[in-house]
Amino acid sequence: MRITGGKAARRILKTPKGLDVRPTPDLVKQAVFNSLGERVVGARVLELFAGTGALSLECLSRGAQSVLCVEISSRHSDVLRDNARSAGFPSEQVQVRVQDAFAAVARLAEEGATFDLIVADPPYGEKNVGRRSNSLAQQLLDNPQLPRVLGVGGLLVLGHARRDMLTVPPSWRERKRLKHGDNVMLMLER
Repeated sequence: MRITGGKAARRILKTPKGLDVRPTPDLVKQAVFNSLGERVVGARVLELFAGTGALSLECLSRGAQSVLCVEISSRHSDVLRDNARSAGFPSEQVQVRVQDAFAAVARLAEEGATFDLIVADPPYGEKNVGRRSNSLAQQLLDNPQLPRVLGVGGLLVLGHARRDMLTVPPSWRERKRLKHGDNVMLMLER
């Protein structure tokens, strides 16, 4: 796994051993960031379910102003911090919170924090033929606090499995859908 573009392009990122984390594949990242284009430059970014920080570090490499990474695992957060240091990003640009993503969103909404870009590629849910999804991606879409932390004109980039059929609530409008293998990346606005 590596950073695919920008000033830290080709930088290899560490991943924790085991199956606890499923990094966003490089080809999927490349497609997402090709679609985002200049939107990343100068953006304040929130990454939920950050894992190794691959998406937020990609944002920094492509010119984002700052990133806030939320990851519940302290072990994964340590890897994320190591990846940020080895890629040469200043510590003031990368904030890491070891916290549940939903608790973090509630706290950020309470604080009045807003972001230009929210990226999340949570662990995949089960196949949900004939019933509403209960995956983490669906729970994010259903969370009434999440739109409050997305700034005016901001964008939510949400990854999920192709087999996980999400219901997009009226609080979101789909702008784009990218598919690659079993990965789907939705680009949504408030």
